[in-house]
Amino acid sequence: MSGQQDEQSVVLTAYISNSEALPAVSCKEQAGFSGPSRKSGQYNVQKCRPPAAAGSSLGKAPYQRCSSQDSLDEQAMVDYYKELEIIQRSGDAELQEEVQLKVADEGEQEEAWLMEVGLATLFDESASDGEDSIVLLSSLTRTQAAAVERRVETLKQTLRKRNKPYSIPDVREIFKPSPSSDSKEHEVESTERSGSSNEEVKALGNGVGPDAQGGGAETETDINLEVSFSEQALIYKEGLKVTQLQSEADDRLPDFKMSQDKTGQTRVGDLSSEDMKKVRRLVLIEMSALFDTCGIELKAHKALKIKVRDSVLFGVPLSTLLEQDQRRVQGTRVPLILQHLVSHIEEQGLDTEGVLRIPGAATRVKVVCQELEHKFYDGMFPWERLKQHDAASILKLFIRELPYPLLTVEYFNAFISVLKLPTKKQQLQALNLLVLLLPEPNRDTLKALMEFFQRVIDHKDKNKMTLNNVAVVMAPNFFMCKGFRNKISEQQEFAMATGTANIVRLLIRYQNLLWTIPKFILNQVRKQNTEKQRKMNRDRAVKKLLKKMAYDRERTADKQEKNTEAEGGFIRVQAPQFSMVSMAVQLTEDLKASDVLTRFLSQERSLSVKREDLCLYEMGGNIKERCLDEETYIKALLELNPTAEWIIKSAQH
Repeated sequence: MSGQQDEQSVVLTAYISNSEALPAVSCKEQAGFSGPSRKSGQYNVQKCRPPAAAGSSLGKAPYQRCSSQDSLDEQAMVDYYKELEIIQRSGDAELQEEVQLKVADEGEQEEAWLMEVGLATLFDESASDGEDSIVLLSSLTRTQAAAVERRVETLKQTLRKRNKPYSIPDVREIFKPSPSSDSKEHEVESTERSGSSNEEVKALGNGVGPDAQGGGAETETDINLEVSFSEQALIYKEGLKVTQLQSEADDRLPDFKMSQDKTGQTRVGDLSSEDMKKVRRLVLIEMSALFDTCGIELKAHKALKIKVRDSVLFGVPLSTLLEQDQRRVQGTRVPLILQHLVSHIEEQGLDTEGVLRIPGAATRVKVVCQELEHKFYDGMFPWERLKQHDAASILKLFIRELPYPLLTVEYFNAFISVLKLPTKKQQLQALNLLVLLLPEPNRDTLKALMEFFQRVIDHKDKNKMTLNNVAVVMAPNFFMCKGFRNKISEQQEFAMATGTANIVRLLIRYQNLLWTIPKFILNQVRKQNTEKQRKMNRDRAVKKLLKKMAYDRERTADKQEKNTEAEGGFIRVQAPQFSMVSMAVQLTEDLKASDVLTRFLSQERSLSVKREDLCLYEMGGNIKERCLDEETYIKALLELNPTAEWIIKSAQH
């Protein structure tokens, strides 16, 4: 779908056929392999021949080819409707209660949004996060600030209409600089929000506007993670448009690349839970700002509690499933049943033609599901008898039978609205933000699935499952969710089919990018941590002046020692988990995190962990904790965080 698609008053939250769904099978599943790796590989998808024709009548009205830039091959879409037919025939023997969606009242959505981003104090004086709100507001860009202002103003107007008393501050007062800050800081913050800071101008020169380095216009193959996505969208909207790439179908999607950053890429799982909480708040504000800038209104849904089926594996909430799995295998991040199913499919060979597309026998799948429910956790299930196509059908059933969709009720509509954004780059940026917003169990499970789908695609010459083929057969399983039963026209139905398939193929094709935390978000976290530390130091000075003086003398001595060491061309690396507690490493322009680990391994004789399980961490200063990408240049990072400490320990991911 393109950005010019007709916006109807109907909110399309998922594809549901106009035909009445048949009762569905109650199934249960199990699995067992490790969760998604922290360091996900870069996949290079090669061009391949078009998908093989599938000659089967689906009893569905013939459709016309979509003129959208994202149109998929017509023959590939036949597989989509075949998958729908299979889903409807499989049915559910036990009718599970559908997810009931609550439409937010006027103003309720804005209030919930402000609470979720940590700005409840803007409408509730009794909220306890006043200081954090001030720090958060001080780190926002102009488009992010505009998103907050818009929701505060909407909430004020709603309360005014209801004649309710309220104490929401004037929007102009929210971003008024604190009187305690000096004039120089005012100037910096004002410049940052105007989008004209030196850092942003420099980053724009690296690939947002037509004055990109090298003098040529930027192409959409460049992904800039240093400048706010919504700021980039605003520049695009204001006329500094980039060169559009027109490669579309199947595996010929643009080969997007992230700009190289000497301070290293930050993946999901690299940061502490405390900093990830800040990341999530900033990401929600940024996502809202991006859609606001592009003129797309998002209507969030709220799922009401439902009665969950009394089962062990299938139809069980993801969080509940992981809790029971973690009692059996500590540290489990992806449901064991899903892990075992994926492993079983791979063990039988990914060269099998039509894997994921050809369904298993419906009656046999139903029996296997019931058997898994009773024997999976006992270790008594006969995996050697499970046929590959049956296992693939059960995997898809597991996804469909989750009582709440894997992409969540809250962000389901946002995922579908991604294709309304005008450029492929903005669509990817929005997906990046949405992936980061997913709850951790959903995000980890989705990543494990995307990695598996890519491994299937890697065998496409033998199994005939190209990127498009996998996307079209999996899309109904992600988006045909219980509770999203909207009556839509045939034209809308086809648009939903192609749209959801396109979203899945973007998730698969660009997964290496989508599970990355943008640098501009991380920089905002650093700014918040610095500001919070500064405020804490100031408060400590007022309350305990004498104690602070002694503390400062001690800290000054420590810093002088550290700075002297750094100025002398060395950094001190700590390794408290191992026999070699610390070591001095010479600081050079080319020193990388990988070099530090290599040096450590050459000196640590009694190491009980593998190299891939070790990580050099940046700790303290303006970040709580960050596991470093091995390509991180230490000197560049030291300039960004001069008071950081360097710790080697086992990566907890």
